[in-house]
Amino acid sequence: MHFASALDFLADLQENNHKEWFDANRKTYEAARDEFKVTLKHILADLARKEEEMAGLEPKDVMFRINRDIRFSKNKNPYKNNMGAFMGPGGRKTEQGGYYLHVQPNGESFVAGGIYMPPPENLKKIRQEIDYNPVELKKILEEPIFAETWGALMGETLKTAPKGYPKDHPNIELLKHKSFIVMHKLSDQEMRSDGIVEQLLGYFDVLRPMNAYFNVAVS
Repeated sequence: MHFASALDFLADLQENNHKEWFDANRKTYEAARDEFKVTLKHILADLARKEEEMAGLEPKDVMFRINRDIRFSKNKNPYKNNMGAFMGPGGRKTEQGGYYLHVQPNGESFVAGGIYMPPPENLKKIRQEIDYNPVELKKILEEPIFAETWGALMGETLKTAPKGYPKDHPNIELLKHKSFIVMHKLSDQEMRSDGIVEQLLGYFDVLRPMNAYFNVAVS
């Protein structure tokens, strides 16, 4: 299993992003989408074996539509130039941490995880957890295999201390985060290889403790 058909279709779509071309090549799109679904089904089965909260999810529950909402955008291209899925408890609309897969040609594919822009109540809970239990999170983030695979936490941060926390708080840099995400970029060659699914599952195994930490906080 791999993402070759998706990459090929998306590369052509980037050069022909209009409805007439898409309609003429709909069967090619459907074949690429079906390949993506099969791969997602395998990934979801592995996640469900390791996390009971992920049980019962199907590809349709985690995939994003390829159609863009262009109502308020200057970019009027009707289609996305990627295929994506967010695999979290309950599916793509969950407010909990999960695993994001982004397939896009020209070296723009990546996987990511964590919680992106949590709503205020959940952000408050996450900061409380960091305040009460920073050691566990720092241990996860500083684990050599985690740092090598995922790097440091990304996402928008506050310029100063969040309300209720002193500027000299020992974990102020973690508390400043408004998102709690990590990312790993993937080459086209990797995405076309037969070993990509097992590679991704290995990355997700490394990520799992971080998601669990944040999900305890918000649940």
